[in-house]
Amino acid sequence: MKAPGKIFGKQPGFSMIEVLVTLVILMLGLLGLVGMMLASQRTEMESYQRAQALILLQDMVGRINTNRTAALCYAITTDTVNGAPYLGVGSNVAPACSLGTVQAYTLANNDLSAWSNLLIGTSEKIGVTSLGAMVGARGCVSLDTATGQYLVVSVAWQGKGATAAPRSGLGCGKGLYGQESQRRVVSAPVQIANLN
Repeated sequence: MKAPGKIFGKQPGFSMIEVLVTLVILMLGLLGLVGMMLASQRTEMESYQRAQALILLQDMVGRINTNRTAALCYAITTDTVNGAPYLGVGSNVAPACSLGTVQAYTLANNDLSAWSNLLIGTSEKIGVTSLGAMVGARGCVSLDTATGQYLVVSVAWQGKGATAAPRSGLGCGKGLYGQESQRRVVSAPVQIANLN
């Protein structure tokens, strides 16, 4: 004989609720994973652009060191606060120096033209479009007017996200990338010996 009371049995629909809760939790986890992947790709792109900028920076430093007798021909940036004129994307500056020997200043002018082409990315193309290694790459070479003894080589580009603005004194590309917090700059001084 059965005791009167509650009848325990399977309640319909309970497992469907469990499946829906599991799907919602899984969906939130996948959305978090997608967000993490996007942040990782942005960071990877920033790292790639910085590495390319350092390569182009060292390229110009090496060119100046090789042609020290015409080192002043490389100083194309006259407005160091705003970084103008510059070479690279959007530049219409044609290097035209005539200091030193014909061979030395011709080499300097050719070096500046080649560097500008590297900044633009003429060696990396899809079809007829130049890609470049960095977004909006620009290069500046300025003379330290206080001492007149060294050049400052800078490479600027547009970063993917906002960070702190570059420190003062690095004017290359200033005002050309929208917000200053998206402008990235690397620079290096080149000491020119005076052997007189």
